Amino acid sequence: VATKTNDVAGDGTTTATVLAQAITREGLKNLASGANPMVMRKGIDKAVEAAVKAIKENSVPVSDSAAIARVGTVSSGDE
Repeated sequence: VATKTNDVAGDGTTTATVLAQAITREGLKNLASGANPMVMRKGIDKAVEAAVKAIKENSVPVSDSAAIARVGTVSSGDE
């Protein structure tokens, strides 16, 4: 998940990894409780579509060197 996110977005790998881990953990809990795996898969797919849509709607294009530097500063944790 992290590698695919990095290839597509260039960052956000920690978020992608945390989300994948949470989806897996909760999915396994639901399966253990008798949930239908096909229904769960459809629900996860819908949730992913909604999340991607929200991210795209809230994204801001980065076009100049100063903006790219700000993204790098925030990403490095030196806000």
